Amino acid sequence: MNFMSIHIDKEKCIGCGKCIIVCPGSLIYQDNNGKAFIKYPKDCWGCTACLKQCSVQAIKYYLGLDMGGGGGYLTIKKEAEYLDWYITTKEGKTKKIRINSKEANKY
Repeated sequence: MNFMSIHIDKEKCIGCGKCIIVCPGSLIYQDNNGKAFIKYPKDCWGCTACLKQCSVQAIKYYLGLDMGGGGGYLTIKKEAEYLDWYITTKEGKTKKIRINSKEANKY
């Protein structure tokens, strides 16, 4: 993919609907089985709100060449007040970045 986009893994999705609620573009829906899906991935704004809400890492955000990702992707895992950002390259190498969400917006 060469545009900002998310991919929702229906095998991992537990159907909680949190991603649907937080999507500012109202782009995420539930199918007949309660699993989330994005109808028009090219319309994704890249805000990552859905990634932050997904407790099972069912959502991947693709990092295209224009984002410096070279085709890799980002997933997020929430643990207490921390957000662990996992950046995986197209070669399969993963780097973890830990962000304290209580401290993240202090300037």
